[in-house]
Amino acid sequence: MNAVASPSLEQPSLPPHAMALPTTTARQRVLAVGLVGPGRVGSALLDQLRTAQPRLARAGLDLRLCGVASSRRMWLDVDDPELNGRHDSAQTWRPSNLDEFAAHLRGDGGRHALLIDCSASDAVASRYAEWLASGVHVVTPNKLASSGPLWRLQAIRAACGSGARFRYEATVCAGLPVVQTLRDLLDTGDELLAVEGMFSGTLAWLCNRHDGSRPFSALVREAHALGYTEPDPRDDLSGLDVARKLVILAREAGWSLSLDDVDVQSLVPSELAGLPVEEAMEALHLLDAPMARQVAHAQTHGGVLRHVASLDAKGHASVRLAVLPQSHPFAHTRLTDNVVQFTTHRYRENPMLVQGPGAGPEVTAAGIFADLLRIAESLEVR
Repeated sequence: MNAVASPSLEQPSLPPHAMALPTTTARQRVLAVGLVGPGRVGSALLDQLRTAQPRLARAGLDLRLCGVASSRRMWLDVDDPELNGRHDSAQTWRPSNLDEFAAHLRGDGGRHALLIDCSASDAVASRYAEWLASGVHVVTPNKLASSGPLWRLQAIRAACGSGARFRYEATVCAGLPVVQTLRDLLDTGDELLAVEGMFSGTLAWLCNRHDGSRPFSALVREAHALGYTEPDPRDDLSGLDVARKLVILAREAGWSLSLDDVDVQSLVPSELAGLPVEEAMEALHLLDAPMARQVAHAQTHGGVLRHVASLDAKGHASVRLAVLPQSHPFAHTRLTDNVVQFTTHRYRENPMLVQGPGAGPEVTAAGIFADLLRIAESLEVR
């Protein structure tokens, strides 16, 4: 499992006993929850779950946090009630083991179990089909399952035949209801004709700020300092993350698109691409000349520069910088806004827009939380 950024694991920001609920009534649904990846998003999610816990209990949902796992360690409920009583619901750390973690989450098979993967690990994503087949629901912002090898996604969908559900709203545009909106359109008989969008909060912010008055590299460093970029800003500038989101939406619509099918324009010059991270940060000035030419071209034509992903009815997919007229909806985005435009049979003349902040741990966690609640609504009382 890949390493994930996390708070101090010896003293987690939210210990399991903080989510203990009053005695379950006969009418309550019990949902055992396990979290993989206690990083920024995972920690924000745990805070949101803790805050909502009394309200959910009153609504009949007994939400029980049973464990948290990082790349190297996990903690699980201590089985000895006497020890729990003496040490305020004490917990113990163990080496991470995904098999043991999932087995603990399932318990004796008499409860509903849901696993949330907030890692960016391919190794964790490769276990989804197995967990779903065993009856464990899976919710994730991890894009690697839905945009990776098509056979793996097909296996995940087949495993959902067990009755377990797989939800991944936060893989596209954080907490914005993009996947659910597309799903609703398709389920009610509409047909997707095209998708166009700004799927990167980082690149949206950079394009909004880049008017030629400051070097592009200075803006990248500012975005990095503000926490808008990945630790290596080239991960944002490469366009690969945006391409994954486009693939996820295409597959949701039933199109067999893969990453290799997307024409991706990277903003990273070849001489910058191969450098170690530390050297790359020192050499960001290599971005300045090509980006200055891009913004000058846009201004000459009376337009604005935006980073746009598009997919047309023929399956042509691209991710690139585009010069858009001032009248275009994407020309008026703010800060880290994401915006997605769906052109369908019903919305052919006036496409549907979904717009709002598309980056940040709190909004991403909220998208995950919403998926959890949608699954919880379908659970029967046990």
